Amino acid sequence: MNVERSELLAGIGHDALWALIEGRHGDPFSILGPHESGGMTVVRVYLPGAEAVDLIEAASGRVVTPFSIAHPSGLFAAATAARMGYRLRIQWPDGEQVTEDPYSFGLLLGELDLHLISEGTHYSLSRTLGAVAMSVDGVAGVRFAVWAPNARRVSVVGDFNAWDGRRNPMRLRQSAGVWELFVPRLAPGERYKFEIVDAHGTCLPQKADPVARASEAAPSTASIVASSTPFRWTDDAWMRGRSRQERLEGAISVYEVHAGSWLRDQKDGNRSLDWVELSQRLVPYAREMGFTHIELLPIMEHPFGGSWGYQPLGLFAPTGRYGTPEDFAYFVDRCHGAGIGVILDWVPAHFPTDVWGLARFDGTALYEHEDPREGFHRDWNTLIYNLGRNEVKGFLIASALEWLERYHVDGLRVDAVASMLYRDYSRNAGDWIPNQYGGRENLEAVEFFKHLNSIIHERCPHAITVAEESTAWPGVTKPPTEGGLGFDIKWNMGWMHDSLSYIEKDPVYRSYHHGTMTFGMIYAYSERFMLPISHDEVVYGKGSLLTKMPGDDWQKFANLRSYLAFMWGHPGKKLLFMGSEVAQPGEWNHDASVSWDVLDRPAHVGIQRLVKDLNGLYGEEAALQFGDFHPEGFEWATADDSVNSVLGMLRYAPDHSSSVLVVANFTPVPRYGYRIGVPRDGVWIERITTDAPEYGGSGLVNGAVSSEPIPAHGRPVSLSLALPPLATVFLMGPSP
Repeated sequence: MNVERSELLAGIGHDALWALIEGRHGDPFSILGPHESGGMTVVRVYLPGAEAVDLIEAASGRVVTPFSIAHPSGLFAAATAARMGYRLRIQWPDGEQVTEDPYSFGLLLGELDLHLISEGTHYSLSRTLGAVAMSVDGVAGVRFAVWAPNARRVSVVGDFNAWDGRRNPMRLRQSAGVWELFVPRLAPGERYKFEIVDAHGTCLPQKADPVARASEAAPSTASIVASSTPFRWTDDAWMRGRSRQERLEGAISVYEVHAGSWLRDQKDGNRSLDWVELSQRLVPYAREMGFTHIELLPIMEHPFGGSWGYQPLGLFAPTGRYGTPEDFAYFVDRCHGAGIGVILDWVPAHFPTDVWGLARFDGTALYEHEDPREGFHRDWNTLIYNLGRNEVKGFLIASALEWLERYHVDGLRVDAVASMLYRDYSRNAGDWIPNQYGGRENLEAVEFFKHLNSIIHERCPHAITVAEESTAWPGVTKPPTEGGLGFDIKWNMGWMHDSLSYIEKDPVYRSYHHGTMTFGMIYAYSERFMLPISHDEVVYGKGSLLTKMPGDDWQKFANLRSYLAFMWGHPGKKLLFMGSEVAQPGEWNHDASVSWDVLDRPAHVGIQRLVKDLNGLYGEEAALQFGDFHPEGFEWATADDSVNSVLGMLRYAPDHSSSVLVVANFTPVPRYGYRIGVPRDGVWIERITTDAPEYGGSGLVNGAVSSEPIPAHGRPVSLSLALPPLATVFLMGPSP
C-alpha cells in the first residue's frame, strides 16, 4: 500500500515520538506493533541500526510490503489492508534476521499472578518474573518480567539487541509495577540485563535480573536465560522417605563445606572443582565419613568470592563458578543417591551495594529501606531488606522455596538471624529506629520468619530450617502457633564459645572453669540445638581446631580427639567444618584447599578415623540420638568433679531401652580405678576410646567392664574405669 508518512504516524504526538526515540517512553506498545488506523493495519518497529525491514506474511512467508522509514533514528512503519499474522525480515549491516515482532503479542502475565506478586504470596516467582523460556501463540522465545514500580521505562538488553536499551522497551502492568515483554526466537543461554530509566529520567546502570535462575560467573555480571526443561531426578525414593520429624529425631551430622576450597586441582591452575567433579569426589567422601548432610556455604550467585557467598545478589541462581544450574541439580541428586542430605546457607539479612544489583533498583529504595538507620549494615557495608514491603517478603520466601522445590534441597541454614531480629543490632544509641511500640524488636522480621517457616513446612514437608541465632531470643524453634519463629534447629553458639574457651586452656587451669562445660545443659532443651564447629571458628587469625589446643604435639592431638568425642557425646545435632576432620594445621583459606597432604601422617589419619567412627556410632545408637532434643534422654553421670576435670554423661534411648556412658578426662593425667555410678547392673562394653592406638592414642583401654554393687553418684552400682589422659570414652550399657 502506498501510504503517506503522516498516516503511518497518525495519532502519535511529537513528544511521544521523541520519548520513544530517546528511550524514555513508558508505554512502547502504544506506538509499536500493529495498530488499526483509518481502515488499515499499521505496523511500527523501532530498530536503530537496521538498514531495511520487510513485512512477511507468517503463513506463506511471502513479502507483503517493505517498511518505510518513519523516522531516521530507526523507526520503521508499514501498512496492510487487513490484520494478519506477520514476521519481520530485518537487514542489519552484518546480516539478515527473520523474527516475529515482540510488540505483536498481547498481555503475558495473568491478573492472578500480578495480584499475588503485590500481596507477596507468589511462591513460584521464578516461573513468573525473570526470564522464562516458553512459547506464546506457538512461537518459541523468552518472556521477560521484572518488578520496578517506580521506573519511567524498563528495557531488556542483551547480545540479541546489541545491549541497546531503545530496542526492546517493556510494557508496564500498572497494578503490580511489573514490566513484561516476550522476545521471540531467543533460547536458554542468552545473556541479558535490564536497562532502567528512573522517575527523574536518569538512565541507571544496567541491572542484573533479581530473579535470574542463572548468571555469568564472576567477575562478569550478566544474567543468563536458564533452561525451562525439568531436570530428570532419580531421587524419588529419597524425597518420599522419612518425614521431617523422623529426620529430626535421628542422627544429624553435618559436614560444612565451602565448595570452592574443599579440593582444588593443583594440576589445572589451582582451580576449584565443578559440581560434577564434587559429586564424584566430595559425595563419596562424605558418605564414607558417615556424615548425614553436606551443608554448603552460600552458593547463590555473589559478586565477591572473598565474601564466601555471604553477600549474594542472585538469590535464585546457583553461582556460575561451579557450573550450570543443571550441574548443581545433578550434585544434589548424587548426594541423595548416596543417602546424604543437602543443606544450603541462605542469606535474607542483607545484600551488597553493587550498582548492577538490587541497590536502588528502579532509582528508589525498592528492596532496601530508605533510611540508613534501618537499611544499612555498617558491619558489612551492605543493605538491609525492607521486610515491611509485601513484594520483598514474597521475593525472599520464593527464593527459599526455589532451592527446596526446584533443586530438592533438604534444608536451609538461615544466616545472621540475630541481625534481623533486633533493630539496634550493632548500632549505637540514636542510630536505630524503634518499632511502633518503642522497642528494639524488629516486628517485621519476626512475622517474616513465622511466615517463611510455616510456608516451607507446608509446601516442603521434607525440609528443615536451621537458624544461626546468637542471642537468647525465646522460641526460635517453637512453632508459630505457639508464638515461636518456627525453625527446626538453632545453632548453639553459646555451647560452641564456652567449650572452645575451655578446651583452649592449659589443662592445669581447667578445673577453675569446669562449669563452662556443664553450663550448656542448663538451657540445652530450651530450643532444639545443633552444636556447630563452623568455618567462623577457623578463620581470621583464630587458628585451626588443632592449633587452638594447648600443649605439645601429642597433647594437641589428644585434646582434639577428646574434644570431638565429647561433642559427639553431648546432646545436640553435630556440625563440623571441612578440614577439621583431618586436624588441618592451618586455618581455612578460601583461595586454597583443605590440607589433604597431612593424611601422610598417622596422627591426622587418626583424627579422621575417629570422626568416621563417631559418626558411625552416633548413626546406629538411638541412645546417642534421643537426648538431642528430649531431656529424658540425658543425665549427668558426673558433673561436679572439677578437681580431676572429669565429666560423665549418660545417654538413653526412648524408654531407656539402651544406654551409653560418655566419660571425658580433660587432663593429661590417667585416672585408674575411677569409680562412676551407672543405672544398670551388668557388663558395659567400651565402644570408642579416643586413646586407642588406631586414633593415635597411648592405648589405655577398658574393653568390657562389669559393674560392681558399690553405690556411686546416687546409683546402686558402679564401674571402675581407667580414664586415659586427655581422652573421652564411650561405653554401651547392658540390655534391660
